[in-house]
This record gives sequence, structure tokens and C-alpha cells, in this order.
Amino acid sequence: MTRDTPPERSGPMVSVDGVHKAFGPIEVLRGVTLSARAGEVVCLIGPSGSGKSTLLRCINHLEHIDGGEITVDGQLVGYRRQPDGRLRERTPREVAHRRTQIGMVFQQFNLFGHLTVLQNVIEAPTRVRKVDRKEATAQALALLDRVGLGDKCDARPRQLSGGQQQRVAIARALAMHPTVMLFDEPTSALDPELVGEVLDVMRGLAGEGMTMIVATHEMGFAHEVADQVVFLDGGVIVESGPPKQVLDQPARQRTRQFLASISDRAPGDGATAAVRP
Repeated sequence: MTRDTPPERSGPMVSVDGVHKAFGPIEVLRGVTLSARAGEVVCLIGPSGSGKSTLLRCINHLEHIDGGEITVDGQLVGYRRQPDGRLRERTPREVAHRRTQIGMVFQQFNLFGHLTVLQNVIEAPTRVRKVDRKEATAQALALLDRVGLGDKCDARPRQLSGGQQQRVAIARALAMHPTVMLFDEPTSALDPELVGEVLDVMRGLAGEGMTMIVATHEMGFAHEVADQVVFLDGGVIVESGPPKQVLDQPARQRTRQFLASISDRAPGDGATAAVRP
């Protein structure tokens, strides 16, 4: 895949450093450290409950972390550093402002059912960023064309297929002009025949140089698009590296077991085996 070259920067676009997160007595993330450079695609793989979704929600500060630090574009997520070095949580208003730079697409589409497709896409730009409605509409129409839904502007979400709804959700996230896009298993709720249309949009974003962190069970997509594959299990990173290394020649037995379980699934289970060269 040929990608646009992102502008050079001195540090990573996303940095996760020693992050811990627990829900009651259950520690879901246990000192996770990873980074993504500008324009890089990082795919998170691992079994259900491994911490993939929680990690994405922490990057967007939808979950508070219990330890460690996360920065996006050089700025701490959810916190500011005080003169004594300690971290203090930002106000909800500040958090909301920073979150506009981080687009997130969930497993479920979370579209507003009472609004049209076009209204769903312009809602956040006009209300949160105070973009002029005419300008927001023009941008939304361009984005809907980009995801192949320019003819669905006046439709309601219930009139669309799951794949179409997820593409609207991607357009809605892009309408905020994010510097980073997070995808939380965006094809897991789709019928198998609809998976490809969503992955095609994501391939296009990767080709345009969008920084992306993607939790996925689509091993073929990870093999094709990812710069880095990170295998999570039990809240820790078991193995990470280029897709040809992690997916084709994994060093860890646990990684090999997981990939074998994915490749053994019957078609339609929502996972695809790694593409072997």
C-alpha cells in the first residue's frame, strides 16, 4: 500500500507509558507501554478480555487510568502536570476539547436514530466546534462521498445496513478533523458480507496517512495495513512488532496459540486468518 508521507515530528503521535487500569479487584491493564508515530497504523490483537478496548478507551480518556501516562500529539491525555511533577485531572470542559482531536469508532455504531445521516455527521462540528452549519454541511457531504454514502444523506440509520451505519460512524468521527483515529473492533457487529466495505474505508484512511490504533480480529487486514501488531493477553503486551514477524513468525508460544485459534474458526465467526506470503 502506498501512503501519503506524514509531516516529520520529534516524538510519537501517541505514547502509552506504563498504563495500569483496574475495575475493582480486576486489573485489566498491567503496565502497558506502546507508541504510534504520525501516520502509523497499530493493530491490537488478542482474545476477548485481554484489555484492547479498555486501552483504547483510556487513550480517549473515556476511562481514567490508575497509573502511567498517555500523551497524544505531545500533550497529556486527561491530565496536566503540576509544578511538583504530580498529575492533576483536567476539567470536563478541557477533556472534551482535547477529545475532539481523537476520533473513535466503536463496535456498535451509536448513531442518533432520530437524525438523518447528514445530521449525524454535522452534529458534533456545529455543536462542539461551533462550525458554521453551511460549512459543516459541505464538509459532511464530502466525507459521506468519501465513504461511499453520498446518496444516503437523508436516510435514517434504521434504513441502512450495519456496514453502512459503521461507515457513517467513521464519517462522523472524521468530521471533527482528528489527528488520531481509534477503532474498537469496528467489524465485530457486522454480518460477514459487510465487513469488507468497512475495511476498505479504513484502508483508504491508512493510505492517506491517518494515525490509527485498531483493535481487531481481522488478521488479514492487520497483515496488510499495520505497521505494528501488538498482541495483548491478560492486560500485558505479550509480543509486538511488524505484522510479518508477529503474524507469520511469532516468537511467543501464547501468540502462536492465539493465532491458531483464530485460523481454526469457521468462516463467518468474524475473524480472518493472517495472509501468508
